[in-house]
Amino acid sequence: MTIDALCRRVAAEGGFATVLARGDDQAGAILIACAERGVVRQLLERALDPAGAYRWSPCGPQDMASAQALSDYMARRRARDPDLWLIELDVAQAERFAAEMTATD
Repeated sequence: MTIDALCRRVAAEGGFATVLARGDDQAGAILIACAERGVVRQLLERALDPAGAYRWSPCGPQDMASAQALSDYMARRRARDPDLWLIELDVAQAERFAAEMTATD
């Protein structure tokens, strides 16, 4: 599933998806901010596991309730990896969309 398809799926479910930063179309890592009603609950990063399969792993600051800590974390990650995609999904159970994305890769 591409980023565009992910955004369309979230919209079809009544949610809102935003590309906060565009990454490389072919090789960019993906970080998803899973939000509900405007509050980010979890950050997930897609990475290869030792077996070569993509998995979603929680990442981010310890204080997920701090908007400043989240913003700082994402800015640091983007500064270190300009190919990184930053996506925010504001929909109930945003994690399920990440799982669907991995299942179709």
